[in-house]
Amino acid sequence: MRTVALVESTRGRAPGRMYTECVHQGAIAVVDRNGSVLYSAGDPHALCFTRSTLKPLQALPFLEDDGLSHFEFGPRELALLCASHSAEPSHLQIVEKILRASGCSESDLCCGVHAPLHYAATAEEPPGEVRWTQLHNNCSGKHSGFLAWCRLHEAPIEGYLDWGHPLQRRIRESLAEVTRCVVDDLPAGIDGCSAPNYALPLASIAHVYARLALGRDDPHCGTAFEAIFNAMTGYPELVSGQARADLAYMTTAPGDWISKAGADGMQVMGSRSAGLGIAVKIADGSSRALQVAFVEVLEQLGLLRERSLERLEPWRNPTIRNHRGLQVGSVRPVFRLVPGIDSRSQ
Repeated sequence: MRTVALVESTRGRAPGRMYTECVHQGAIAVVDRNGSVLYSAGDPHALCFTRSTLKPLQALPFLEDDGLSHFEFGPRELALLCASHSAEPSHLQIVEKILRASGCSESDLCCGVHAPLHYAATAEEPPGEVRWTQLHNNCSGKHSGFLAWCRLHEAPIEGYLDWGHPLQRRIRESLAEVTRCVVDDLPAGIDGCSAPNYALPLASIAHVYARLALGRDDPHCGTAFEAIFNAMTGYPELVSGQARADLAYMTTAPGDWISKAGADGMQVMGSRSAGLGIAVKIADGSSRALQVAFVEVLEQLGLLRERSLERLEPWRNPTIRNHRGLQVGSVRPVFRLVPGIDSRSQ
């Protein structure tokens, strides 16, 4: 992956005397609805694991097979299928509803256990002596949808994450159709939640989100993309959670921006009004650097004009404070987008 410096952090004795401490490399692709690269930094065609930005496409088979109507689900349930949720009460209630509707339970999930993302996002202390379950995994909505697809097709729920399972084969077929990539030729791996995951060219990931933003006007997946767009933008609090970037982006431009973060430095967005898809990858996986870079992309593209930026302030040149609350540094973008493909990536 060929990268350029996107973000740096500084440290010093006084605000006027700050020195570069860390430099975060990465790549950026900004594409139109046809997939043409309009702006970039670094290599816009670098292969990057999609991580959780893949979730709307992993939900496509369930959606296209009328799973929503079969189980009498609506946009709230669909939003959870696409979510990296924070395990807030509203998130857990919907995941449990999806599981009940398909005759499954928490023990059928194979996503593993971790502490809710809510606590890291809000800097709250988790309560002591709490036993987390797989319901609290940020991917439990996606996995509950996987199980519902299996019930819909009378497929075994055992091994639903195996590469050869009918569900995973169907996801690969859907991914190939939507991205027009030969999926079998793409790098593949196992995500943090144990589901198969795939690497795509950064510009292709951006193009998917440009098409999701296009919604019903997409010539190939219009009905499904419109449903996903409406669910995610209509219920952004279900897609992520309090103090999370995806919620901040989608409430800054309600009904316009569809946004999804992925682990290890991935952030993607589609803008309906601008007809754009944007993908940013931070090579070292820094989430702090990722959102600083992404807000700067929006700034340079002029997408922040005439919008209230209050929700995005935590990621606009944030300060670094130590454990006493003293300001000891800052995080700032250091790149400029260039038209087309960045010549430095060649």
